[in-house]
Amino acid sequence: MNTIQKITEIVMGVLMLVVAVFMLLYPNDTYIFILMFLGFGLLATGIGVLIYYFTMAMFMVGGKVTLYKGVILIDFAILTLSFTDIPKVYILIYLAVVHAFSGFVEILRADETRKNGSKHFMLKLFHGFLNVVMAACCIIFIKKTNTAVLIYSLGLIYSAIIRIISAFRKTTFVYIQ
Repeated sequence: MNTIQKITEIVMGVLMLVVAVFMLLYPNDTYIFILMFLGFGLLATGIGVLIYYFTMAMFMVGGKVTLYKGVILIDFAILTLSFTDIPKVYILIYLAVVHAFSGFVEILRADETRKNGSKHFMLKLFHGFLNVVMAACCIIFIKKTNTAVLIYSLGLIYSAIIRIISAFRKTTFVYIQ
């Protein structure tokens, strides 16, 4: 990571912390904000992936996977943005599925990193387990009305802390002579 990327990661982490604390202070008012934040975040990511596909990945081996990924992200964005009028129980189920899936993927990535001999797999493994625990909390506390806001805020705080930590981590470079 160069200096500009590190500064960007730190600023984004601090901004995420501020938003998460605001959500924790006003849980009743931020429910729609969470849906909008998730929806527009998925939409922006999906559009970015599609732009990457049409500019570069189209000509690469396995580039169609990038196209599918962009389309699926945009579909999830549209689904998330349409959740404004449904009960919060469905949002908790949606959050549980998203956290469980991302947790299992992160655990598998940590295992792959460990098998490749890296020493930095524990943070990914912990992140994966935390996502699975958050998914379980979504299911356990499904009757509570502010659980979605609390779970999302805690996930946002954790992601912000991980972002700030990764900005300060030294990266390794491979030099081929």
